[in-house]
Formats: sequence, C-alpha cells, structure tokens
Amino acid sequence: MNATLARILRDLPDESGSTLLGGDPARCARLLGVDGIAVSLGTDGALTELVWSTPGLSATVEDLQCTLGEGPGFDAYRHRTLVAVPDLQQTAPHRWPAFLPEAGKLGVRAIFCFPLHLGAVSLGVLTAQRTSPAPLDPAQTNDALILAAAMTAALIHDSGQRASFAQAEPHTALHRAAVHQATGMISVQADVSLTEAMALLRAHAYRTEKALLTAAEDVVSRRLHFRDNRDGTATPSGNKD
Repeated sequence: MNATLARILRDLPDESGSTLLGGDPARCARLLGVDGIAVSLGTDGALTELVWSTPGLSATVEDLQCTLGEGPGFDAYRHRTLVAVPDLQQTAPHRWPAFLPEAGKLGVRAIFCFPLHLGAVSLGVLTAQRTSPAPLDPAQTNDALILAAAMTAALIHDSGQRASFAQAEPHTALHRAAVHQATGMISVQADVSLTEAMALLRAHAYRTEKALLTAAEDVVSRRLHFRDNRDGTATPSGNKD
C-alpha cells in the first residue's frame, strides 16, 4: 500500500463529528487519477444523501442522479456491484436515457461507481468522475476498492456518527432530508403514494431545471404545492397551508 493511500485511510474516521468520513476528498481524487469524487448514502433503493465530495462537478453529478432517479450510482447501489463507464459517449442511450445527455452537458465523460455495502446491505456509493474518457488502471481500481471498503467500515463502526454529523453541519450534511419531508407533503396534497409523490417532485425539478433539493425546499417552505396541479403551483407569498 502506498503512503498516500495509507494516510487517507488513517484520516477517514473523524471522531470530531464535523465530517462524516473525514479525510480530504481532493487527495483521494488525485490518488485515483480522477477529476472529482463523492460519496452518497442511500435508503429504500435510492441514493438520498450527499455526505462527502470534492467541490463543484462531483456534487452536481450526485444531485443530477438524485433528481433523475437514475444513473450509474443508482445501479451500483441497487445491485451492489462496481459500475465503470470509461466513456459515457459510447454508452447505449437506453441504459440511462435521462442521465446521459445531462451528464454530457456537464462535461462528464467517464464515471466509476463503487458500492459501499456489507453483504446484502447497501449503504451508499463512492463515485469518481473524469472530464475526459479513460478507464481506471488496475492500481487505481484496486485503490478505489480499498477506499470503498474502508469507508464502509468507517460508516458501520460508529452508528452514532451520522447523527452527530447532522447536528454539527445542519446545512450541508444529510441535506436531502428536505426531499423526504417534501415527498410526504406532496403525497398528502396530491393524494398519491410516496413513490408517485417522489416522481412528481423529480419531474418538477427536471422540468424547471432546478436541483431536487431546491424544489423540495420550495415545497417545505410552501412556495410550491401540488394540491390542484400535479405539475406544481408556485405560491410566492409562501402562506398556503
């Protein structure tokens, strides 16, 4: 094991509670030879919480997948298997029909998703992306697998760490909690199941070119409702119940 990877692994468990995983995402990206890296955690078959990332494009890619409900990260999470796409432009359009064109607009050309799982239990996904097409070499793949395993262990080791992280960083950590709250509100407003409510929220976010979190916050703050219109109705005053 090289010294850089050893240092990254040593820094991962952060007992301060100020970050969920600790360590430096940018250093991890450099180690793997990629432009960005992110970790999202999941529940109920979907990635829901971006908890660790390099700034910029990686966080945008995670938000895109969450908004669309599809992408390589979702496949890696649901099937607990590595999804490596060294050239997104060579991927069959039907594989991720909504994700691929949007990722292309962002300039993402390669993406590698490593599941964080223990047996049949999926916790989330470590995603690395590049703005130029190229596969990970064997050493980079091996380092990413070691990193994913260490992250899984760190997440499982302290079940209270996630709660302390949310308390320490309420505006940046577990930031998609608003999505769950908004889904419940839409379910009541539109008289639909939670699954259908999530679909309505995703459709609105995609149609209005907003991040899913932004649309959810509009619902929670009552700037947006779905009582009489399943496309969503804006309420600028924010005073509707």
